Amino acid sequence: MTHGPKNVLGTALQPCGLDPVTGFYRDGCCNTGPEDAGSHTVCAVMTEPFLAYTRSKGNDLSQPRPEFGFPGLTTGDRWCVCAARWEEARRVGLAPPVDLAATHERALDVCALATLKAHALHTV
Repeated sequence: MTHGPKNVLGTALQPCGLDPVTGFYRDGCCNTGPEDAGSHTVCAVMTEPFLAYTRSKGNDLSQPRPEFGFPGLTTGDRWCVCAARWEEARRVGLAPPVDLAATHERALDVCALATLKAHALHTV
């Protein structure tokens, strides 16, 4: 039996990224809670098209923000992104790959499992 946070596959949530350290709580995992209004639950591997898309929507993830300890993201970085933004990007063909084992089950409130699987890093 799995205790603690679960991923979209129903198993223990795995870390998403430690370099840079990701997650709403900056714990390396896509954990979420009541204070995470954006539901930063999808563990995505950054691509230039996705970074450009989020920039066009007013969230420049590639821009360093030292005052928040944020180094800025580049292609290949793993980051917990908002489920709604990932879904929005998917609808316009710009969704980045997803690590299912590191994507929190709460992402399923916004994204369909079949859709996430279709964008998975590994075949499930």
